[in-house]
Amino acid sequence: MRDHNKAFCRLVSETFDCPGPVYEFGSFQVEGQEDYADLRSLFPGKDYVGCDMRPGLGVDRVEDVSAISLPDQSAGTVLCIETFEHVFEVRRAFDEVFRILKPGGLFLITSPLNFRIHGYPDDYWRMTPNCLRRMLGNYDARMTGYQGYHAFPHSVMGLGFKAPAPGDFTAKANQLAARYRAFLRGAQDELSLGTKLRRGLAQVYRSKGERRQIAAYYSADFTIDSDAGLAQAG
Repeated sequence: MRDHNKAFCRLVSETFDCPGPVYEFGSFQVEGQEDYADLRSLFPGKDYVGCDMRPGLGVDRVEDVSAISLPDQSAGTVLCIETFEHVFEVRRAFDEVFRILKPGGLFLITSPLNFRIHGYPDDYWRMTPNCLRRMLGNYDARMTGYQGYHAFPHSVMGLGFKAPAPGDFTAKANQLAARYRAFLRGAQDELSLGTKLRRGLAQVYRSKGERRQIAAYYSADFTIDSDAGLAQAG
């Protein structure tokens, strides 16, 4: 789990009412991510069930997200943070998440795009922003976006509310987009002077396209879809 994805999850939990129970798929805390990858504290007072295909730290229940054993409409919120790139039957996994969500339930997902191949235990897919938006098309209200250089972002993220969506969804989604951009500005400002100098020197030897990609690392854009129509997050 990368810092910005955890921050996005935190901001979603602070902005929206995330119904319980909360199910996280891909909760196994790999070596080096112990405790850091634990998202339970972001949902205080909610029943929280960590699920993964293998037992281990952070896993309360062994589940395959592409063939979930839970009954229909039994989950309030589903989290898949840096998970679906590791799911071979990814289309089926999207269908399964939608099936188990209650009416008014929330699905939150982040996934890498321009990122190294990594096996936990294996790595199969990369989704573009438009792909994620299509995959969330059956939700009553959706927010999808990306972070990084627009032609090849390093991350995609999104959320969807199963009908009925909150009446204030669009306002809160725009608030979330603004808060996330503020987080990214703060993260960029916190880089040490030495790190900035090293990166600046390295950029001298990079192509113009590579420099644009590096400069855009801390930028993000979102699209919001709801019954009220289409809006571009400002």
